Amino acid sequence: MSVATESGKFAAPRVRQTKILIGDDWRPAVSGKTFPTYNPATEELICEVAEGDKEDVDLAVHAARSAFESGPWSRMDARDRGRLLYKLADLMEKNLEELAALETLDNGKPIGDARAADLPLAIDSLRYYAGWADKIHGSTIPVRGDYFCYTRREPIGVCGQIIPWNFPILMVAWKWGPALATGNTIVMKPAEQTPLTCLRLGELALEAGFPPGVINIVPGYGPTAGASLVKHHLVDKIAFTGSTETGQRIMADAAMTLKRTTFELGGKSPNIVFADADLEAAVAGAEFGLFFNQGQCCCAGSRVFVEDAVHQEFVDRMVGRASQRVLGNPFDSETTQGPQVDKEQFDKIMGYIQSGKSEGATCATGGNRYGNRGFFVQPTVFTDVKDEMKIAKEEIFGPVMSILKFSDMHEVIKRANNSTFGLAAAVWTKDVTKAHAVSHGLRAGTVWVNCYDVFDAAAPFGGYKMSGIGRECGEAGLANYTELKTVTMSMG
Repeated sequence: MSVATESGKFAAPRVRQTKILIGDDWRPAVSGKTFPTYNPATEELICEVAEGDKEDVDLAVHAARSAFESGPWSRMDARDRGRLLYKLADLMEKNLEELAALETLDNGKPIGDARAADLPLAIDSLRYYAGWADKIHGSTIPVRGDYFCYTRREPIGVCGQIIPWNFPILMVAWKWGPALATGNTIVMKPAEQTPLTCLRLGELALEAGFPPGVINIVPGYGPTAGASLVKHHLVDKIAFTGSTETGQRIMADAAMTLKRTTFELGGKSPNIVFADADLEAAVAGAEFGLFFNQGQCCCAGSRVFVEDAVHQEFVDRMVGRASQRVLGNPFDSETTQGPQVDKEQFDKIMGYIQSGKSEGATCATGGNRYGNRGFFVQPTVFTDVKDEMKIAKEEIFGPVMSILKFSDMHEVIKRANNSTFGLAAAVWTKDVTKAHAVSHGLRAGTVWVNCYDVFDAAAPFGGYKMSGIGRECGEAGLANYTELKTVTMSMG
């Protein structure tokens, strides 16, 4: 990669850790196997990473179980747990430049996005949950009779956490924060495409002082390491972020031991623009809502419904903005769009683009590969899209926008809800009554009004329907990691 220069390029970081973390020991896989992780911008090998399997998962789970039941973690004061989370967040902030560069190297996202979005959001999430650690309360209940009744919120136990490749650092924070604040222990499997930042955060967690076995990390593949974690009888809960199809398999496997499960899955989010909206803001918001992170967002606003009176003007403006996006070296600060994460995703996206063309949609801009090295896809905008087209129904997870025309508020609400997904949505209008009416009518876990992709550690995030179960972030995220115990004592 390039070295830092006055032209706005940054150096690729040194890879510090490629092994499995069990307890406080970094070790190779029991099998001795490794797997490659590649730079998606160049298609070059970055390094080999230890490939965890069933045996490694078993060792990690036993380490987590021991830390939960008999280690210092089980006896640690809640405020001290919070202090460790604060310290980890401080270490991440201290190493922000290195972590952002490592994220860019392994994932391909522009360095500016990693530095300005991923890292600050992750650090803020850990600090948010650090503050919750000593504020998780039960309640007293006035039951009938001569009894004293109260409830306790207790940690679930050993939590298996499986995270995706699109926001590796942020997903670590979203999973670790509430789990650790509530006193659980963790075995995490990072995505095989992007394991490097998770492993580096494991080093920082040990440096922060987390006791051995509280955080364990087993890189590997889903059908082996991931499935072993889901099926393990000593794992009490599984938290998964990823595709709906994988979530279905995990839910079926977890049912064998009736594990607690939470899922943040796919989406096909509607972004609704009314004629009375601030059109300039709506176009800019729709561009960001779809193309941010190369379109690799579960909540991407990939179905843009535009009221017919402003449809053509919106299309013209959007095509202009999309065609001006800067693709290239993600370590260059001028780059606004990096590569897709790997060849599998690249091929999938190009297949959807071909499907849109063959089904009769108009490709107004983009539609091709960019360059001849790396997994770059041109920012693509389709018009004349119909609800029944594949590009309007299925999650593409790439920089492909579908623009659809509508003429009536009730019509667009019905069409927006005509999906198996229900993760997010947005509405653009100056009419506050209309904004509330549409927000109430949409079947989605998050609705943005005159904005898009506004996230905060305090705001719950999750989906209706096949977009998931449970919520992450906010106070609601704590419920995923606690059991509610009722204690009733005779006062006679």
